[in-house]
Amino acid sequence: MFAILSILFLLVQPIQTKAISKDPYKIRMELYMQVEKVTNIPWYYIAAADQYEHSIRNARRDLPDSDGPVGIYIESEKWRGISNPDVSDENPHSILYFDGIGRDANGDGKASLRDPRDVLFSFANQLLEYGTDEDNLRMGLWDYYKRDKAVGIIMGNAKLFQKYGRINLTDKAFPVPVFSHYSYKNTWGMARGWGGRRSHEGTDIFADYGLPVRSTCYGIIEMKGWNKYGGWRIGIRDIHNTYHYFAHLSGFAKGLKIGQIVEPGMVIGGVGSSGYGPPGTSGKFPPHLHYGMYKDNGYIEWSFDPYPHLKLWERQARAKNRK
Repeated sequence: MFAILSILFLLVQPIQTKAISKDPYKIRMELYMQVEKVTNIPWYYIAAADQYEHSIRNARRDLPDSDGPVGIYIESEKWRGISNPDVSDENPHSILYFDGIGRDANGDGKASLRDPRDVLFSFANQLLEYGTDEDNLRMGLWDYYKRDKAVGIIMGNAKLFQKYGRINLTDKAFPVPVFSHYSYKNTWGMARGWGGRRSHEGTDIFADYGLPVRSTCYGIIEMKGWNKYGGWRIGIRDIHNTYHYFAHLSGFAKGLKIGQIVEPGMVIGGVGSSGYGPPGTSGKFPPHLHYGMYKDNGYIEWSFDPYPHLKLWERQARAKNRK
């Protein structure tokens, strides 16, 4: 089976590395489509896992930066086989003998961690042990990552890529209409007293009650409901593994549900003053949107300052409105 797949992969026209800097999204798509052709795993699942690992690399210092189009990181020991004495082994036959996962995807006689085709194909080959349908791919992803959250994020990415047929879903939107009345300043990290000592993990945008609150990104609704601190709130995960948190809402847009795809600028609720108590508590503070951003690194998730991002999206929205 391995030999047949390697030969088939060789028949696909090689990608020119020098074109990567010109159009990285196109290069990545071509690689994903090549893997789909020889494995029958839909390209958007391969792309989703690769995008997840791109985001993990960006969030952690213990992993090397990706110097090419592929984000998937495979440890050398896992690649060559744990009992393989040759730490730089690229011979696909000896790697297979020592139960390494490295495979030669382009027929050059080497299973190289430096070749994006070899890396992507070797990763996909692990998933093929389970199958190519959604349920079996979920099991394959869990066996590979051993983390439920990783599987959920990857499947969310796949859902987005499948719907839009592309991977460059990077557009952003300011969370309230820029032509409305609102105000905000940088309040991230400031002390909060209700519910015990804690720091403010977001930026408060004060605005009129009921003003539309919009999704800031392409993403999947991961959380929706009541929180005693945030009141009515929504959490959206984007393809860069950033969690966008909208709290103190007056309510939700009709029909909004967990697992739904959202786009930049899509109305998800309204500015309110809910929270600081049991479900339904409201009016304990002036109406405002609490907007937070969180990053996951494959182990834990933490808050980071959304203020610079809000200022950038606000400038971009105002410039767009002037055209």
